[in-house]
Amino acid sequence: MQGFMNFMGLLSIALTVFNGFALIDAATRREDAYRAADKKTKPFWLIVLALAFVVSLIFPLLSFLPIIGLVATIVYMVDVRPALRGLPGGGRNSRRGSSSDGPYGPYNGGR
Repeated sequence: MQGFMNFMGLLSIALTVFNGFALIDAATRREDAYRAADKKTKPFWLIVLALAFVVSLIFPLLSFLPIIGLVATIVYMVDVRPALRGLPGGGRNSRRGSSSDGPYGPYNGGR
């Protein structure tokens, strides 16, 4: 029985890390990327993933609440995240490219 409890403890830690990664990933994406990918809104996903993270910290894995949070996190990771990454710039907050980039690509000085 001790081995099972150790396994469940490690599984609970892995679930918390997975939820935390998804929450951080959702927080670093642009707000307009969610609308462009037609995947709810950024505040919606931040609330859902934050609740899943908090639930995984508070409740043991044998409860049904962390499993519901895991389902929400998996939906984000396999549906929303790939859609956001498929957008130009990957949906990230950081600006890519140089200052001479125009709306259709780099400006080459009319050459």
